[in-house]
Amino acid sequence: MTESDERLRRPRRLRRTPAIRALVEETQLRVDNLVMPLFVREGDGEPEPVDSMPGQVRWPLSRLGEAVDELTALGLRAIALFPVLEPESKDPVGSEALRDESLILRAVRAVRERKPEVVIFADIALDPYTDHGHDGVLTEAGDDVDNDATVAILCRMAVIHARAGVDFVAPSDMMDGRIGAIRRALDASGYSGTGILSYSAKYASAFYGPFRDAVGTARAAGTRLLDKKTYQMNPANRREAVVETGLDEAEGADILMVKPAGPYLDVIRELRARTPLPVAAYQVSGEYAQIHAAGRLGWLDLEAVRDESLLSIKRAGADLIFTYFAKDIAAKAG
Repeated sequence: MTESDERLRRPRRLRRTPAIRALVEETQLRVDNLVMPLFVREGDGEPEPVDSMPGQVRWPLSRLGEAVDELTALGLRAIALFPVLEPESKDPVGSEALRDESLILRAVRAVRERKPEVVIFADIALDPYTDHGHDGVLTEAGDDVDNDATVAILCRMAVIHARAGVDFVAPSDMMDGRIGAIRRALDASGYSGTGILSYSAKYASAFYGPFRDAVGTARAAGTRLLDKKTYQMNPANRREAVVETGLDEAEGADILMVKPAGPYLDVIRELRARTPLPVAAYQVSGEYAQIHAAGRLGWLDLEAVRDESLLSIKRAGADLIFTYFAKDIAAKAG
């Protein structure tokens, strides 16, 4: 063996045993980094399964506390709440979103009273409340979302959610200028401690279908393929995400979100390199559903692919991950 052979680097030395591999592991997925989305409906009775999202349910408000108890017992500390409204509660301008006794505000108060330590993220957008399924009010012509009229409503919506006790309002609407407007509205109303998690780089993705089934926006719109391309981002664009997140950072966002996560790892990485703010990523319903579908067919190892998909999101640079797998990961860790 030559001298050069003796000096040959052998990376496999660092993979030789489980203990060695653990010592040099670069990326770790922690339960503390996960946020569990929960769907909430009116009434009581049994939770309703979401057919396109195996293992996920629409929790009746009367049993939401039970769900949160189970999550916190597993070590999860953060949830994101999404309302499921009946068609009769929806109208063209999403009036229900501003009612003090709306479903989601009662849900927030119930969780806050039962588990004051839980971090609550509240979705700020009008799509669960409108009969057309869009994230805002429509223009007079009805062919687009009215940006400024929508922002005015979102500001009021954010304030009443802060009053109910959420830790973070999470604008997912992708209207221009809404982060600065919401920050000013919160501060003026005495809620300077309420944070803003901005869905800063939210793409017009085909991966949202099961979520729209879960909350009923697909039914409202008549299709899960509702066109939101005038406000959600073009999946072909990465530099545009830098523009969007830069604006939200300057306007006062506390956390920046990329949605979806798995198909946009390059965007997560780009933002992680550019901003000092925490970066969040949402592993969306379609990502979750496709992993379950392949697992059920026996084409992939569901648990292994689940773990690898989340680890890749973390490795790309996400500080926190919204994922429907959060409960499963916490149960495994426990």
